[in-house]
Amino acid sequence: MIRPVDRWVQSVPRARVPDPARLQALAAEIAVDPWLVLITVTLCAFGLVMVYAASAPLAAAAYGNAELFFRQQVLWMVLGTIALVACARIDYHRWATYAGLVAAGMLLLLLAVLVPHIGVSVLGARRWIHLGPIDLQPSVVAQFGVLVVGATWLEGRRAQIGSLRNGVAPFLGRLVIVAGLVYEEKDLGSTMLVVMIGLVLLIAAGVRWRHLALVVAGGLAIGVFLIKAEPYRVQRYLAYLHPFAHPLGSGYQAVQALYALGSGGAVGLGFGQSLQRTQWLPEAHTDFIFAIVGEQLGLIGSLLVLALFVAFAVRGLQAARHAPDRLGLVLGSGVTVWVVGQALINIGGVTDSIPSTGVPLPFISYGGSALAVAMAATGILLNISAQARRRQETARARRDRGWRDRWAHHAGPGGGGGAGGG
Repeated sequence: MIRPVDRWVQSVPRARVPDPARLQALAAEIAVDPWLVLITVTLCAFGLVMVYAASAPLAAAAYGNAELFFRQQVLWMVLGTIALVACARIDYHRWATYAGLVAAGMLLLLLAVLVPHIGVSVLGARRWIHLGPIDLQPSVVAQFGVLVVGATWLEGRRAQIGSLRNGVAPFLGRLVIVAGLVYEEKDLGSTMLVVMIGLVLLIAAGVRWRHLALVVAGGLAIGVFLIKAEPYRVQRYLAYLHPFAHPLGSGYQAVQALYALGSGGAVGLGFGQSLQRTQWLPEAHTDFIFAIVGEQLGLIGSLLVLALFVAFAVRGLQAARHAPDRLGLVLGSGVTVWVVGQALINIGGVTDSIPSTGVPLPFISYGGSALAVAMAATGILLNISAQARRRQETARARRDRGWRDRWAHHAGPGGGGGAGGG
């Protein structure tokens, strides 16, 4: 009876031992941070709901289709999801190879949008390029480009980052070119984001604090000059200081946003019950969507949105801190501060805590290219997180194996265990 069973066991194919390199690659793909994924999905889903809630009356009145902006947001979210998955599967080290291509594409778009009949001019600002059914915003691509190209450039010159002349100044020279082209689009908010990303990359790369203080002081001086250079920016700043002094003029949008937030109270008026969205609050579904969140969902809903961005910051900075190398640290820090900093700037402008800059709320505001690019950057962060988690698992496995080896050594002959120990 035993022999047939023995022959059957021997006939069963032996399991193949997978290649260790393949196992590591698979681990990198599946070891993404589930909390970071959940936070991003929650923000995106909440954004879809709020875009519909904020835009339905305007879309119905202006275009005869209450779902117009919602459907366009869904389309961009599908494209953004594809970009997120693709970037999450690409080893973030490979972006160093693509950096030159990204830089060329970024500069080409920034120059093209300034050309008449290519860039679309709206209210004196030339910020968009029509590509069939898609409106592309080159300044958003520039933010992504500065992130990738800047991190790669700093990683390649880590030995010079402590030098103002050979490290900091050349980096700032390149950053000023990009920021200047974005500024020519009459987009001060995006210009600020480009500069913010550059500063974060410098800090993560290890710039000296005295050099950073010099750069920040110079940047503030330039910022004051740029505000004074345009009368409408001066009016916007004065509206920030005294919004109710001109409630029907320069302070109109800030006042209506504050009315929306105040009328929401603690628990809000309820989903779909907003009054300010019915053409009282301009740009209700874009830059000022947080006011509609406060009006419909109240203080509790607003705090939940803030909590999600705080959680994004925590998980993103943890991924950057545990990254396998300096490139991961710089790139991960840049993505995290870019997304969360943009959210804080937007919320600060809506609540009149800082002057309004026209910066959208990541993942939530209506806006195609901004949403897709933010999701692509999050994909890079997920890849950094996956490699950081794989590194931690490998280190933990080595520690466990070391403990087992030491235990086996002490439990051998003469140790009271093992063969010959009994």
